[in-house]
Amino acid sequence: MCRIAGIISSESNSAETYQQVKAMCTALQHGGPDDEGIFLNHDGSVCLGHRRLSILDLSSAGHQPMSCGDESIWIAFNGEIYNFRELRQELQAKGYTFNTATDTEVILKSYEAWGSDAFGKLKGMFAFTLFDQSASKVFLVRDASGIKPLYYSVSNNQLSF
Repeated sequence: MCRIAGIISSESNSAETYQQVKAMCTALQHGGPDDEGIFLNHDGSVCLGHRRLSILDLSSAGHQPMSCGDESIWIAFNGEIYNFRELRQELQAKGYTFNTATDTEVILKSYEAWGSDAFGKLKGMFAFTLFDQSASKVFLVRDASGIKPLYYSVSNNQLSF
């Protein structure tokens, strides 16, 4: 099982936000002992953290937060997409190429292809955050059954999860 964490804020202090997300990831280490990653956008308003338990693609190519090729879209993902192989084939038929064997990359490419409609195509157990820098949008997404937990708090113009 992986773990995700993050802070979205309109009044962000980059160094402080980074340290807070780092502390959150450290507290979640037991659920993702294989790798850790943190992404902080240029103005410090979005910070995503991830603790990884390597299951599908055991290589470093599965490192998260993961971005699309031009780094305009970022994701921190926990879970399993059961139909990722079928979605991957559909996306490849549309001309998309893949650099990893992960279901995480399939979510990114699905979002590139279908926007937020892609979330309805996902079958599995999951919780993730996706940051679309060019559209200035952040999504927190959880499977319909709520199998994977997604805890969040909103206070002082800040969303923490």
